[in-house]
Amino acid sequence: MSEKKPPTSRRDFLKLFKGLLATTGLAALIGPILAYFWPAKLEDVPSNPVAVGPVDSLAVGEGTAVAFGRYPAIVINTSEGIRAYSAVCTHFACIVKWNPESGQIECPCHDAFFEPTDGGVISGPAPRALDAIPVFVEDDILYIGGEA
Repeated sequence: MSEKKPPTSRRDFLKLFKGLLATTGLAALIGPILAYFWPAKLEDVPSNPVAVGPVDSLAVGEGTAVAFGRYPAIVINTSEGIRAYSAVCTHFACIVKWNPESGQIECPCHDAFFEPTDGGVISGPAPRALDAIPVFVEDDILYIGGEA
């Protein structure tokens, strides 16, 4: 007669569970350490142009944020044409937003306001204008960055 093997005992199950928790905890500690030594490659400014979308997707007075390397960019269709700027405030590196009601680029951190046509400082603690990004259209697609 063959002997019937008993199901996993409670003690064996707890040993297995304890090993699983120890492995998970070790991975949680080692993961960030490995990420520190091998970080993801993020360019401050992309070397290639970034597509925003169809050229007619932004109506006059509208703006949008676009992923642009490490930091976002803000693209605005002003009455004088489409403009793009780094969305990083020159005061304390907060991310600026387009406010269509006021018609200004606003920094929510310290009440800095920027002009949409040239990125210049209207008021607030920002020491200089927002960094401009070249804008161009190719095959009815709006691009920012790269060679204009």
